[in-house]
Amino acid sequence: MKLPYFLIDAFTDRAFSGNPAAVYVLSTPIPNDLMQKIAAEMNLSETAFVHQGPGSTTLRWFTPTTEVDLCGHATLASAHALFTAIDQPQSGVITFSSASGALTCEQTADGIRLDFPATPPTPVPQNDFILEHLGITDPVYFGQSKFDYLIQVASAEQVQSLTPNFSALAAVATRGFIVTAEAAEPDLDFVSRFFAPATGVNEDPVTGSAHCCLGPYWARHLNKHHLRAAQRSKRGGSLTVEVIEARVLLTGRAILVGRGELLL
Repeated sequence: MKLPYFLIDAFTDRAFSGNPAAVYVLSTPIPNDLMQKIAAEMNLSETAFVHQGPGSTTLRWFTPTTEVDLCGHATLASAHALFTAIDQPQSGVITFSSASGALTCEQTADGIRLDFPATPPTPVPQNDFILEHLGITDPVYFGQSKFDYLIQVASAEQVQSLTPNFSALAAVATRGFIVTAEAAEPDLDFVSRFFAPATGVNEDPVTGSAHCCLGPYWARHLNKHHLRAAQRSKRGGSLTVEVIEARVLLTGRAILVGRGELLL
């Protein structure tokens, strides 16, 4: 059996930046354990599996160690594959059926716009273990969303300089840790980094789903609903975030950097 895949860098328009994802567009479903083994073999932060069945297009995401309920960059990569890379490309709007409900992806002049559920944070008591191993001593805010912890620090420079203890943080029962600050650059509103060692991803380069939490948080604090964001990982990437009630619209670009076949 040959399974074709696409290698796509998401939330960027330059190869070897943004967040890479492998996208498999399946004509027939494959077993869960095989999807997990393929994701481990690809060894990227996310591998996406798209199945185009009668009446619906399903989308699932796997890290090298586990399946996740929501992934922004691999959704963007999957939409980019269907819009540009498959033999009979689609156009306009794609709606994926997923563990997080219906996810709509639309081609726009500014990139692909993802319509995701908002996952706003709520304040929780500070966890000294988490702060210690992130290397944060005086957080501005400490909260938790449906998926992750969210910590605001005083400056973008502090976000950039973090060197977390990943082996210690992997023991915390959460998907990941978002660390954020207001941006110093005039053309940005906020910056962030995302760490998820418990799911096999020490640092994710650009995390769309984290912005479903960051968007509502910064919209409230900055009193604006259209935001410009950058993730300050080594690879880096950027996106725009629009908060509309219980939804978050994430717009970004993607680029195909490779394709191949997995031989089974």
